[in-house]
Amino acid sequence: MKNRTVTARFTAWATQYQDLFVPENKKQNIIIPIRSMQNLVQEHTQHLAEILFITSYPPRECGIATYSQDLIKALNNKFSNSLSLKVCALESGKTNYEYPGEVKYVLKTSIASDYEKLAVKINKDSKIKIVFIQHEFGFYRLQEQAFLQFLYTLTKPVAIVFHTVLPHPDEQLKAKIKSITEVAESVVVMTHTSSDILTKEYDVPVEKINVIAHGTHLVTHLSEKFLKKKYKLTGRKVLTTFGLLSSGKSIETTLEALPAIVKSHPEVMFLVIGKTHPEVVKEEGEKYREMLQQKVIDYALQDNVRFVNSYLPLPDLLEYLQLTDIYVFTTNDPNQAVSGTFAYAMSCACPIISTPIPHAKEVLTEDTGIIFDFRNSKQLAEGVLNLLNDEPLRKSMSLRTLEKIMSTTWENSAVAHAMMFKELIGGNITIKYNNPGIKLDHMLAMTTEVGIIQFSKVNQPDIKSGYTLDDNARALVAVCMDFKLTGNKKLVFEIHKYLSFIKLCQQPKGNFLNYVDKDLKFTDKNKVVNLDDSNGRAIWALGYLTSLSGLLPVELIEEAESIINKSLRHITAIHSPRSMAFIIKGLSYYQVAKKQVKILKIITAHADRLVKLYRHEASPNWEWFEGYLTYANSILPEALLSAWKLTGNNEYKSIAVTSFDFLLSQTFNENGIEVISNKSWMQKGKAAEKFGEQPIDVAYSVMALSKFYDELKNEDYYLKMNIAFNWFLGHNRLQQIVYNPCTGGCYDGLEETHANLNQGAESTVSYLMARLTVEKYRKKVNSLKG
Repeated sequence: MKNRTVTARFTAWATQYQDLFVPENKKQNIIIPIRSMQNLVQEHTQHLAEILFITSYPPRECGIATYSQDLIKALNNKFSNSLSLKVCALESGKTNYEYPGEVKYVLKTSIASDYEKLAVKINKDSKIKIVFIQHEFGFYRLQEQAFLQFLYTLTKPVAIVFHTVLPHPDEQLKAKIKSITEVAESVVVMTHTSSDILTKEYDVPVEKINVIAHGTHLVTHLSEKFLKKKYKLTGRKVLTTFGLLSSGKSIETTLEALPAIVKSHPEVMFLVIGKTHPEVVKEEGEKYREMLQQKVIDYALQDNVRFVNSYLPLPDLLEYLQLTDIYVFTTNDPNQAVSGTFAYAMSCACPIISTPIPHAKEVLTEDTGIIFDFRNSKQLAEGVLNLLNDEPLRKSMSLRTLEKIMSTTWENSAVAHAMMFKELIGGNITIKYNNPGIKLDHMLAMTTEVGIIQFSKVNQPDIKSGYTLDDNARALVAVCMDFKLTGNKKLVFEIHKYLSFIKLCQQPKGNFLNYVDKDLKFTDKNKVVNLDDSNGRAIWALGYLTSLSGLLPVELIEEAESIINKSLRHITAIHSPRSMAFIIKGLSYYQVAKKQVKILKIITAHADRLVKLYRHEASPNWEWFEGYLTYANSILPEALLSAWKLTGNNEYKSIAVTSFDFLLSQTFNENGIEVISNKSWMQKGKAAEKFGEQPIDVAYSVMALSKFYDELKNEDYYLKMNIAFNWFLGHNRLQQIVYNPCTGGCYDGLEETHANLNQGAESTVSYLMARLTVEKYRKKVNSLKG
């Protein structure tokens, strides 16, 4: 942390820059107080670190107000156990608003003395650890000198967000921006273009700049047909633009393009969503809107244009965007660095046609949208017609747009901001992720009357992919875990469904097939794929169900026992390491309840085979069962620990601990957990390949760490369990969420640069198993200091 004191540098600054802000007849000395190290370095306490946002804030109708509220909501959802987020609301003129509880201070931006008073309050407030300022030129234009004096009076670390970065500055503008950035420990911009401008044209050090994209909303992606019916747009091709209206939006560009569009597509409806900007209304009333309405009449477009003259609640706005076929962004300001409306449209998977603002040039490519020249209605018409005439292209753009924007969700923005706050505060804060509520919605949405469907396209179940024993076995485990936790009797029906699917897959000889098509016919894939692991997972699920004897209906327990007993001859002959491990895990649950000699013999036989594998392959630098690390690795040591618990054989325990610790050494690093890539297994003596991290392997790691902690009470296992679970929440190599709290689904993997957005059965159920595993420690987690 920098110790900003009165130095020759700041004295020179005062002399140099007061000419820029203070009229000749009102010059005065600018006083910069001493900032002591005592104010910069706070002792570690259990109190939450308070971040003060200085920003416009709802109910003020302003894009930055909405931005700040969305960011604060996201930060609270993810980090309320670490951060306390408060607001100093900016007000202009004579306006007065009724604010929500998080607003702690109000600054009248047109009154110079209020800046000084606010600085004093902030400096005296021991709770505030960072002052986080949203900067837009219009906010402070009436009192630029007072604003700058305010910044240099603060004794707290300052971070500032530039919502606009103007290229090609003159010397006066450059000096103003430099004077602001010099006082900030961190500067946030939303595009790499803005970052480049700051470094190359304003001489801002690159190490001071954080690029954090404008946040976007996760949406459930409702049916377009349903939404169009709801808003009386059935049969229409919908073009949409939204935002507070002003002449800078250049809505007339679209109106001028519409006659050519409507000629070919009379079904087009152009939605202009948003009321006129309050500051515009103050200056000129509804002059701009009235001009647009007259153009609609002049071009005879009354049946093709609809004005929605209101500041829509977010859920309504997102529904309008989800029914949109093409989003049109026509701003005429080439210096508009970023647009929240643009970002929101992308989050709803809208194909976009936009003027070439930096934000558009950075995120729109040939497969996500079209860029046209400012005010060029002819180019706009051509672009719209190109998309309207090519539905496959439009759908492809929609999917690519969603993939492109997913890294910018508010959840990911919250993670990036929290990491920045942690760096600014230093060692005085531990960032703790909030565990989301347990949500079975997506798993149940993926489940038919038969079982859980294998794959999804984004979050829509793909029935063509059919079903697998693997997924339904895991789903049975997850729903049983939830039932054990909640006692929710409605889940008994789902338990019966998944159990019935396992029974369906069992063959006369006791073995199981894995692949079932949508018509419930076994596919030829069962003949060419090794099914041992699937058989092992079935035993795991059945055994876990039997452990709920006394909680579940007797007939379910008896059915599971019957399936297990029918399989015993087959599973005894299995030699696949992971299949044996799953069998040990499942039969261990069964044995605790039944205590049968024949079951213990099978457990011991499989455990001995794992020991033999370990003895053959392990060496001082490779303490493992095979010459490679592949998938579901943690199930091997976990199985031996379960066998030790039942038999008391200390060799099982010793190998379990040694091999598990070796696995943890290969998968935990400064990024948290990085499980073995599914692209290429990690070979003995070779470095592991990166990327291709699967939720299922993280979930198995969480469950194994829980088992080892429960049995051995080693706190390191407990801490690693929480670190591993946080992988789903954003504590991973990409600092991106893998669990989608909007749908309750889990993305199918973490690739090199992005998450795979499909939310299939394997990943979703794996997340739920991990989430339900950590839930039993909730009281302990909440009692920890960090």
